[in-house]
Parts: sequence; structure tokens; C-alpha cells
Amino acid sequence: MKINGQHYRTIWLAQDGWRVVVIDQTRLPFRFETVALGSAEQAADAIRNMVVRGAPLIGATAAYGVALAMRADASDTALDVALALLGATRPTAVNLRWALARMRRVLAPLAPAARVEAAYGEAAAICDEDVALCRAIGGHGLPLVREIAARKPAGQPVNILTHCNAGWIATVDWGTALAPIYLAHDAGIPVHVWVDETRPRNQGAALTAYELGAHGVPHTVITDNAGGHLMQRGQVDLVIVGTDRTTASGDVANKIGTYLKALAAHDNGVPFYVALPSPTIDWSIRDGLRDIPIEERAGREVTHLAGLAEDGEVRAVRVVAPGSAVANPAFDVTPARLVTGLITERGVCAASSEGLAGLFPDLACGAAA
Repeated sequence: MKINGQHYRTIWLAQDGWRVVVIDQTRLPFRFETVALGSAEQAADAIRNMVVRGAPLIGATAAYGVALAMRADASDTALDVALALLGATRPTAVNLRWALARMRRVLAPLAPAARVEAAYGEAAAICDEDVALCRAIGGHGLPLVREIAARKPAGQPVNILTHCNAGWIATVDWGTALAPIYLAHDAGIPVHVWVDETRPRNQGAALTAYELGAHGVPHTVITDNAGGHLMQRGQVDLVIVGTDRTTASGDVANKIGTYLKALAAHDNGVPFYVALPSPTIDWSIRDGLRDIPIEERAGREVTHLAGLAEDGEVRAVRVVAPGSAVANPAFDVTPARLVTGLITERGVCAASSEGLAGLFPDLACGAAA
């Protein structure tokens, strides 16, 4: 995607050929800054502190983190340490575990002398594949938008609500939930996006609004609690969200607040779709409420807000009464029964064991074995 007319991915190699450059998402939307990661520890910190975020990008960053570790020490012990370090950063996004398992499969059989080149090559392949997967998700989601547009009076936009950030900033490029929107906009289909602010870190207001604006897609930022109100009044035609982990039965874990949007959509007859690449499917579990670990993040994310002050400086201010206890679960689980369909790189399917196995028989069988 483009920022100020220049194409970017969210992660790439520095000019020195070995450090890994990422966009610092904690600075957006007020500052566009990049960070060069030079070690597995720095990659882990970037994931943990949400310099990078979004399930696919977390996986890609972890893969490059392993490559950085191998450059420093390609021994078996160092490989195990790096995999454990990176794997402990964030518990909910399954792409992290998937990418690290893939790196282990490639590197473990090799002699240490061959691991550095192989690690960088595999991390680059993971990134390239993510771009292709997300572009394909967009292609399969586009007909859903086109079909709604065909039923609307000429010139009226398709109003799409999304939650959190599942755009190109959350992946290597294109995004998941936003990929169909970008393709629809580029195809000349009138679209308008309702952007949930997505407390407590405001990924919608800060990141989704930023990238939609940079691409020229009409959008409006709303408070998290406004979605149901808009649906009741017929102002939402379609909901598309991303996911950090999807079970083999179609339950989806996504940013906290997604479940409430699914309930409102179900009550108002609004289609609720989840867009995801296949590495986000956790074939080892079926019951999302029971088995998906929910990350509990620091209370300061709730008690404080960061914003651009009138003097141009970014500052944090406290918004919660001192002494109040704070809880900060980062994700919730939406049961498959509330999901109209899953948009994947292979097509759209029902949020069910049968739907997923029908699209991914090779992956489902492999997991069962």
C-alpha cells in the first residue's frame, strides 16, 4: 500500500541486508517512523510492546526474529532460546506459533553453518506468502461488496463497519478485513467505512482511519458503542472484521468488543464476516471459549490515553479515577453461530467444521493426523 505516494510493506530488510525494519505503530497516526531491529530480543520487544501488531505481521516479525538470532548464534541451544523467547511475547495470535513452528521445521535439520541463509530465506517467504494470501482474501471478499452495491440505489455507498485494525498495517500488505474494501474502492464501487475507535489502544481511530485516509477511502470514526445504534437504523450494510485465532469449528478470537458487534449484527440481520488467512486457523482446538488463551494487558492502556497536544507533542493523560481497579482483556471470542461466513484465501465458507474442512482438506487432515 502507499503512504504519501510511496509503496510500503510493513516489514523489510535494511540496506545493510541483515537488520529488519518495521513501521513503529505506536507512533501512528501522528508520526510515521521506522525502527531497525538488530536482535531477537529487539524483535520480541517490538511484538510485546505492539510496535508491530496484527496476527500476520506478528508471525512475520517473529520469523525474522529467529533469523536475527541465527545471525548471532546458529547453535541448537540458541535456536531453542530464540523460539521460546519469541513464542512467549503474545499468547492469543496463533500466527506467532505457526511461524515459529515453520522456522523450527526448516532450521532444526540443518547444520548451524547453513541456518542463517535459510532463516532469512524462510522469513522472506513467509512475508511474500502473506501478501499473496491477503490479496486473495480481497479478491474473494470483493463479490460480497459488489452484490450489496448492486442492490442499492445508484451512487449510494456500501456502508461497511469494521473493528480494530485488520488492514495492511496489521499484515505485510493488503490486510485481511480491509482487503475487499480496498479492491472495491479501486474498482469504482462506492464504499464508506464505519471505523470503530477500538478502545483501549484505539487501533481503529489511529491505524484503520490512517490507512483508509492514505488510500482515499471514505470513512467515519465512531465510538465503540455506536455500532449497534447504526445497525438499528439501517446504516450498516456489512460488517467485516479480522481475527487473531480461528478454531477448527469456526469460533473466532478478535480484538475485545468484536463479540458485541456480532451480537448487534445478528439482532439486526446485518451480515457479519470474518476475514483470515489460513495460518490464523488453529486446527488443534474446537471450543474457542474454552481453549483460546485471552491476553490480559497492562491496566495503563485503560487508565491513560495518548494524543497529540496543541503544541504538537504526543502526550499521555489519565482518564480513570485514581485508585480504581482496572481490567484489560485484549480479545474476546465470537461463537461460530454469530458469523455469517469466513473470507479466506481459498474462498468464502461457513464458520463451521464442515466449511473450513471443505476449503482446507489438506490442512484439516494434517491437523487430525
